[in-house]
Amino acid sequence: MTIDYLKKILTARVYDVAQETPLELAPTLSQRMDNRIYFKREDMQSVFSFKLRGAYNKMAHLSPEQLKRGVICASAGNHAQGVALSACRLGCRALIVMPTTTPPVKINAVKARGGASVEIVLHGDSYTDAYNHALTLEREQRLTFVHPFDDPDVIAGQGTIGMEILRQHAGPIHAIFVAIGGGGLVSGIGAYVKAVRPDIKIVGVQTVDSDAMAKSLRAGQRVTLPDVGLFSDGTAVRLVGEETFRLAKEVVDEIIIVDTDAICAAIQDVFQDTRSILEPAGALAVAGAKAYVERSQMARQPVKNETLVAVACGANMNFDRLRFVAERAEVGEDREAVFAVTIPEQRGSFKRFCSLVGPRNVTEFNYRISDEREAHVFVGVQVGNRSESGALARTFEEHGFRTLDLTHDELAKLHIRHLVGGKSTLARHELLYRFEFPERPGALMRFLDSMAPNWNISLFHYRNQGGDVGRILVGLQVPGGEMDEFREFLASLGYRHWDESANPVYKLFL
Repeated sequence: MTIDYLKKILTARVYDVAQETPLELAPTLSQRMDNRIYFKREDMQSVFSFKLRGAYNKMAHLSPEQLKRGVICASAGNHAQGVALSACRLGCRALIVMPTTTPPVKINAVKARGGASVEIVLHGDSYTDAYNHALTLEREQRLTFVHPFDDPDVIAGQGTIGMEILRQHAGPIHAIFVAIGGGGLVSGIGAYVKAVRPDIKIVGVQTVDSDAMAKSLRAGQRVTLPDVGLFSDGTAVRLVGEETFRLAKEVVDEIIIVDTDAICAAIQDVFQDTRSILEPAGALAVAGAKAYVERSQMARQPVKNETLVAVACGANMNFDRLRFVAERAEVGEDREAVFAVTIPEQRGSFKRFCSLVGPRNVTEFNYRISDEREAHVFVGVQVGNRSESGALARTFEEHGFRTLDLTHDELAKLHIRHLVGGKSTLARHELLYRFEFPERPGALMRFLDSMAPNWNISLFHYRNQGGDVGRILVGLQVPGGEMDEFREFLASLGYRHWDESANPVYKLFL
C-alpha cells in the first residue's frame, strides 16, 4: 500500500517537543558563493538536532498499550536523546541500548533528557552490537522499537522540516541540501517538497567514506558498506533503510560527496555567520551546497543569484574534536596549501626558496637535511584560492626546486607534518600503514598481540583529537617471504587501514 506522506507530514505530532526552527540567511557565505544561502537551524532544537521530531512522532502514534509496555532504541547519539526526551514527555518507559564505548558525556546527556523514564543498557563495542542486542530485548520484553530512520512515522516527523522551509520562504528555491545517513531526513523533506514544489531540487550530501545511499542508488539496490568513516558519526550508516531507499529513488535529484576537509571548512563557515558550532553531520549539507556551486563554476555553467537552503541538522559536537576541525578547515577551504620541496644543499638556496614564497603567510615549516647534495622541506602556505596552490608549485619547479603538492594527501596532513625527522638505515623491509583504531580499551594491545613476534615496529605515531577513532601510523619490518601472513593479519584485525609504503612523501621525509 502506498503511504500518503503528504498527509502524514501535515498531521505529524512534533510540536509538543520540537520548535519551528528559523531559516536564516548566511550573509558572509552568501557573498562568497554569489548565491543566497540559508541555514535551516535544526541545531537550535532543545536536543541540538532534528532527531526528536521523528522519535516523538513515532511514539505519539503508539497505542496506550504499547506506551505502557515501553519503547526501545539503539543509539549512541542524537536519536537516543530524542527518544529519551519523548519518553519523558509521554510518561513511558524507554530502554536505550548504547555501545560500551559510548563516552560518558553522551550517556549523561541521555539520562538528563529522560530522567526516571529512561534506562540505559551498555552492550558491545559497536553500534551493530548494540542494535542486535536491542532487537533481542525488544522480543523478550515486548517493547516497541523506535528506529532512527526506517519507519514511516519517523520519516514523516522529519518531513515537517520541509514543510517549515516552504512556509518560511515563499519565493523561488533552487535546491535544498540535506545530509544523508540512513535516509530518514532526506526522505521526509523530499516527500513533502516534491509533493508541493516539485521544481525544487533535493540534493543529498554524504561523506566519501560513508556513502551507502549514493552507492545504493547507483546499483539500483541497497548496498552494505564493509565499513564507514566515523568523523561524521551522525551519518555513519553501513546500510540505508528499505523505506528510505524507496523514497530516495523518487525524491532525491542527486547526491554530492564531500570529504573531511570540506566538512571542517563548512563548520568554520557556519561559525563565522552564526557563532554556532555544528557537529560534522550537522555541517554536511553546508559543505554540499558549497561543492555544488563550485562544481558549476568549474563546468562553466555557474549557479549564481539562486536561493540555496542547507539543513544544519545537528550541533552535538565533542569539544575536543575542535582541534582537528580547526587544523583541517584551512585546507578544506583551500586557504592552506601543503608542499614537499627538495632544496639543493648550496649556499643561498634556502633563502632563494623563501623569496619564492613571497609575502604569503607560512603556516608550517619543517626542514631536514637529507645528504650532502640536498635537503627536504615540508611547508604549509596560506593561499587565496584552489588554483593558487598549483601555480605556486609550478613556480617552485620553474626555479629548480622539485615539488610535491601534498594539499590532499592524508598521510601528509595527519602524520608527516608532526613527524618529520629523517630516515633510519635500520628500517629494512619496512612497510608503512595508516590505521584507524577504535577508541576503546585494548585496541592497541589487540594490534600488538595479533602481530607475528618477529615483526618489529620501526615507526609509530598516534593522534586522537576527540574523535571515535585514533589515527595511527605504523612502520612494520616484515620479511618479504611473510607477506601472505601479513595480509591475513590485516584481514583478521578488522581495523580500517591504508598502505602508504609507496607514498612519495614517506620516501622523502621518513
